Amino acid sequence: MKVYFFSSILLLISMLTNAQDGVQTIKGQIIDQQSEMPLIGATIELIGNRVLGTQTDLDGYFSLDQVPVGRQAFEISYLGYESVTIPNVEVSAGKEVILNIEMQESLVQMEELVITANVDKDRPQNEMATVSARQFSMEEVNRFSGGRSDVGRLAGNFAGVSTADDSRNDIVIRGNSPTGVLWRLEGIPIPSPNHFSTIGTTGGPVSALNPNLLSNSDFMTSAFAAEYGDALSGVFDLGFRNGNKDEMEYMFQIGAVTGFEAMIEGPLKGTKNGSFIIAGRYSFLGAATTLGLDIGTNAVPNYQDLSFKFNFGQTPLGQFTLFGIGGTSDIEFLHDETDDHDLFAQQDEDAFADSRFGVVGLKHNLLLNKQSYIRTVVALSQTGTEFSTNRYFNQDTPDEYTLPFDRADDSLDKLSISSFYNRKFSARLTLRAGILVERTVIALQFLSASLDTESPVGQQDLITAYDFDGNATTTQPFAQLQYKFNEDWTINAGLHGLYSNLNEDFVAEPRLGLKWQAAPKHTLSLGYGLHHQNQVLPIQLLESMDEAGMPVLSNIDLAFTRSHHFVWGHDFKINSSWRSKVEVYMQHIDNVPVDPQEGSFSALNVGADFGFPQDKDNLVNDGTGQNMGVELTLEKFFNQGYYVLFTGSVFDSKYTGFDGIERNTAFNNQYVLNALAGKEFQWGKQKQHRFTLDTKVTTAGGRFYTPVDLVASQERMEEVFLTEQAFSQQNDSYFRWDVKVGVKLNSTTRKFSQSFFFDIQNLTNQDNIFRTAYNRNTNEVNDILQIGFFPNFIYKLEF
Repeated sequence: MKVYFFSSILLLISMLTNAQDGVQTIKGQIIDQQSEMPLIGATIELIGNRVLGTQTDLDGYFSLDQVPVGRQAFEISYLGYESVTIPNVEVSAGKEVILNIEMQESLVQMEELVITANVDKDRPQNEMATVSARQFSMEEVNRFSGGRSDVGRLAGNFAGVSTADDSRNDIVIRGNSPTGVLWRLEGIPIPSPNHFSTIGTTGGPVSALNPNLLSNSDFMTSAFAAEYGDALSGVFDLGFRNGNKDEMEYMFQIGAVTGFEAMIEGPLKGTKNGSFIIAGRYSFLGAATTLGLDIGTNAVPNYQDLSFKFNFGQTPLGQFTLFGIGGTSDIEFLHDETDDHDLFAQQDEDAFADSRFGVVGLKHNLLLNKQSYIRTVVALSQTGTEFSTNRYFNQDTPDEYTLPFDRADDSLDKLSISSFYNRKFSARLTLRAGILVERTVIALQFLSASLDTESPVGQQDLITAYDFDGNATTTQPFAQLQYKFNEDWTINAGLHGLYSNLNEDFVAEPRLGLKWQAAPKHTLSLGYGLHHQNQVLPIQLLESMDEAGMPVLSNIDLAFTRSHHFVWGHDFKINSSWRSKVEVYMQHIDNVPVDPQEGSFSALNVGADFGFPQDKDNLVNDGTGQNMGVELTLEKFFNQGYYVLFTGSVFDSKYTGFDGIERNTAFNNQYVLNALAGKEFQWGKQKQHRFTLDTKVTTAGGRFYTPVDLVASQERMEEVFLTEQAFSQQNDSYFRWDVKVGVKLNSTTRKFSQSFFFDIQNLTNQDNIFRTAYNRNTNEVNDILQIGFFPNFIYKLEF
């Protein structure tokens, strides 16, 4: 630990002694938000220096040179459009800044009139999203303390989201299971973009999404627009940024969690405004465990990922973009290297886990005319998991032996095709309609000795939970429109469809959003959405035995789970930097799979771990659930050298199983509070260097859990629950305080910048409960604690 600390200090001193001043180039493209046509002759100016400005060319591109390094603000204007002000753009010496700007045509058309408006940083990229949606940037992912450069953990700072689990980045939105989250990249659904993820889950211990490639993206938590489907709780709609189309640029980074990273970007020769960007990362946590840092396990996790985007620029056939992301991960938990504090392993078991995922897609954008375009994305994705355990019996005796206990080999290969037509009829009316078709080749197999309840302990045989080879097709058509009655009233309405050939079910889902600018600083919004979702495959494809003793897929005909979302919101622009937002919501869920044999079971409570229950065959769609709550956001966007973000959620999440009893869900924290703040100190001859200080405090109610039947667990040497008391007990409240300090330095002698961040997570070493579980080694019920004090660091070079 001392070596780790003093090495960091020496590195920081070296950085301080080599810092100098500089200028940089700002470039990008300006387009119409609805039609995506480039705006020719749009003006961009550096605020505070009106001499420094330029206009866009025939393709909407601009380049502005000699912009001083530091925090800068820009104003973009175009005749007949609402002008845009972009404050606090971080300009560094090591990398050119790329701004891709969308402008809205004004409803008031008068000669020589330019409508002015400040940028709404909370407004989502997707203009069809009315409520419960906001955009986030690459800078935010990297800025906040305790985030580990993880998009999922970033979302935990937003109102309505709970991530009170230090070991994983599962997103719990408004009391819903993480399985209800949809991940999209470049307009196409993708598998869970996390290392050590498993089929059916949406989170994992380490994110495989590289935030250094992300463009501004959207996060939605309710009543989302009609183009999104097969999800109940939320949507991550992500995009990769383009590389630098004019110059080669490089980045090197090392971090305790993100590992070793290298990135290269630059122009594609032989193309018109084409570019590429490629980044790869390799895990560093092996070194962290050597230094004695608490990462939740003594095992060494290995993971690596690669992300890329090739933009081939404008061609006579439109614009083509090739993108991709992939990663592999593996870990070995050995019984003789495990202790009582390990979050994932047991002292009487060896476990081996390998996971992989990958996505490769081709996106085609064709501008038909000044009002319309067609966008098509074709993607291939693959995700797979291999997992096995061997359990030891009669340990440390001459009669010690091992027994194969779990064997899993799951893989999904998917072809996805998405295409939509977008037409801007006028400044008031925009229509978008399209379809998504997904064809999945499924190969799932899981066997477990825990399913053998007839054999004596230590003599169980592997029993098949599921063994499926086949395919599935999901089809999702949609149509949506936006109509602006005037400058104050906007309506977004649409219809989404969902069909699956596994259960041969088809549903139609209306979506509606209404926004009213009641006063210059006050906006009211109202949203409704009907949403359905397929059941997770490890449950839908479980096997059971019929009367003749033959295996059957007893869950395959389960209908979609259905959810009605109702949301009301009030947004108050206190001033140009401060805003507050209140949302009140209610969600009613039905058609939930429940178990006639175990009346307290509900599928609403699964999905926040590495697997799913293997004994829940013969389920029926008779369960219900309800989530309701109030959310508050008070935010000061980064301005005058500091930012503040406070989010609070008070909610109640309940479900009803087959027995008809209403209970707390596994995700009913009841409240979540986040307080974040950061201050930036500029120094140097031109105020081009930065020292940053960020902090975050999070507290949340403890999650409800089902008590363990200790006597039955001791008899079976397996965890057995008192299911009739499901989710009747609650863990203590969660509390964590993180502090992050950083330095960023720029050079004038060459295109070069470097930065160092030191992020202390769980500064007070708070003992937060991970779970209360039966421990086979102590033969008792014990509390397992979450990750304690953890210092994370990142060192980054850009040139």
